Parts: sequence; structure tokens; C-alpha cells
Amino acid sequence: MSQERENQTAMDQLIRTLDLENLEVNLFRGSSPQVGWQRVFGGQVIAQALMAAQRCVEADRFVHSLHAYFMRPGDPAVPIIYQVERIRDGSSFATRRVVAIQHGKAIFSMSASFQQEEEGFDHQVAMPDVKQPEELMGETEFREVFLSQAPENVRKYWGRERPVEIRPVSLVHYLTKDKLEPEAHIWVRPTGAVPDDRHYQAAVLAYLSDMTLLDTSLYAHGRSIFDPSLQVASLDHAMWFHRPSALDDWLLYTQDSPSAFGARGMTRGSLYSRTGSLIASVAQEGLIRKKAND
Repeated sequence: MSQERENQTAMDQLIRTLDLENLEVNLFRGSSPQVGWQRVFGGQVIAQALMAAQRCVEADRFVHSLHAYFMRPGDPAVPIIYQVERIRDGSSFATRRVVAIQHGKAIFSMSASFQQEEEGFDHQVAMPDVKQPEELMGETEFREVFLSQAPENVRKYWGRERPVEIRPVSLVHYLTKDKLEPEAHIWVRPTGAVPDDRHYQAAVLAYLSDMTLLDTSLYAHGRSIFDPSLQVASLDHAMWFHRPSALDDWLLYTQDSPSAFGARGMTRGSLYSRTGSLIASVAQEGLIRKKAND
């Protein structure tokens, strides 16, 4: 490994991962960082697929929504091929469909819609009043508290430097098996500079939107995604981009789970800037299946 590669920060590596290789018209190749995880992080696939779609859209149109399905676990050892289909180009909107392929099979599909910027009505719901990130436990202490009970592969993954830092407003979920209200407030921020480019900013936002989300659907059951008796995986992911953000400060990720049923849990999320602007909304359903004999 080159000295330059060794000196890269986790955010540098993420940005490099998002810089897809253009193989042909509408065809791209992406790689995965080798961090010891058994499958590709879902947020990475969403972000790379979005980058592929953005490269097939006019520069004056920006993503306003995406809807995606995870079909197979991604293999981090081999590249992912992203095939973009140009569904429609209208006077102000454009639609793209992306399929991610590994080992000759689709592992993920996404539809995304893009719009030219224009003036319109403007309102939003208010950001919840919670403690500021400086008042909360930092990354080092957080790892010490909740990783001590996690499986070895989870400790190895989360113990490494990551491109996004998280600071939960409450750590109760990690310290008890009590059944709690299915809601969470978590501060998140990139650990390094994000390029001054709205395409990269949207992709990084999509990447971090998949972090911690599914876990909230287990709060009401006194369980965690780190519970070895559970099979947990994202099934789909939807996201609406309301307002641009430079991602140069903390974001508050508020989450709630309105339902769990049929071995599936559904969670909604809202991402606010520190100043209270609603940046994006998220919805995700995931598999939360009890393993046999547990």
C-alpha cells in the first residue's frame, strides 16, 4: 500500500470511493473499502448509485428524491457495476434508474428524480429541542460503552476510523434491554471535509442516512441490531432532499419507528442542520427476524 493511501483519512477514502470509474456510457464501476465487514454497507451502495445517476443528468438538475431496494448482500471483495437507465428528461425534471450488479446478479436497484431549482412555497416542521453535540459523550467514550458488549466483527468494524461521527442524545438503548419508546435523536457529522460540490454533498448525505436508522425499530422490543439472536438487514430506502447543505457542521438525525410486524420494522428519519433547517427526510423498512431456536 502506498504511503499516500495509508495517510488518507476515512473521509478521504469515502470521497475516493464515490469517484466511480466510468466504463462506458451509463456504466460505472465502484469499489468498497476493506474494513473487515462481511457485506457492503448499504449507505455506500446508495451513495455510489446516486453518484452514477448524477453523472448521467444535466448539471443544472439536482436530486430531490430516491427510492431504492436492497436485493442481495454486497460482496466487499469485488467491484460493483452500476448501470444507469435514462428513463425521462422533461423540461424541469429528469428520472434515472440504477441497477447495481455483482457476480452477474442485481444486488440493488434505485430510481432517482432530479429537478432544476425554482422558487416555491417554503415551510418545514421545527427541529426538536435536544442537547447540543458538545454536551454529549464523544466518539472515544461512546465506543468504550457500547462496543464492549458487541460481537468481535462489530467491534472490529466500529473500532476503526469512520467517515461519519455519531453522538446519540441518549445511550440508554445500548445499556439496557428494557423496552423503550421507538424514537431516537442522534447528532452526526462527517469527520473530514466534504467537497464544495452538491453532487458529493448529496451522496455523502445519502451515505450517512443509512446509519443507525434500522436500530430504532428495535427499541420497543428491548433489542439491538448487535443482538446475535437476530437477523437484521435493510430491505428498502427512500430519501427526499429538501434543502442543500455544505455538511460542514453537525446534523441532528431524528428517528421514529411507527410499526414493526411480519419480521419487518419501519423507521422514519429527519435530518436537520444545527441551525434548524430540515435538510432531508428518510424512510426505511428492514428485516428484523428472530433466528431459529432463539
